[in-house]
Amino acid sequence: MAKNILICDDAAFMRMMIKDILTKNGYNVVAEAENGAKAVEKYQETKPDLVLMDITMPEMDGIQALKKIKSMDPNASVIMCSAMGQQAMVIESIQSGARDFIVKPFQPDRVLEAVKKVVD
Repeated sequence: MAKNILICDDAAFMRMMIKDILTKNGYNVVAEAENGAKAVEKYQETKPDLVLMDITMPEMDGIQALKKIKSMDPNASVIMCSAMGQQAMVIESIQSGARDFIVKPFQPDRVLEAVKKVVD
């Protein structure tokens, strides 16, 4: 059965790119969110198998959203996405419960490798 994924990134272009990679490879994108607050909301509505979460976003950043989602659902699977050079944030997100992280600009193979490792 196809895995359900929630994509959270403040850049519509990034969401579209990730969605394209995932849907072409048999994954089901159940929702998209443009900030952390929306991601938490959408997570509650859709209960996805996996969340791909950008770190730097307006309103609520990815790390805050990750912590909130993990507090609601300790078994939540979240992969963080970050731009180069956000090492401290990546470490904090892993300590906060993220299962993996991918660095922008995305390599489709790396996105799929991370997703497969977590949900398959």
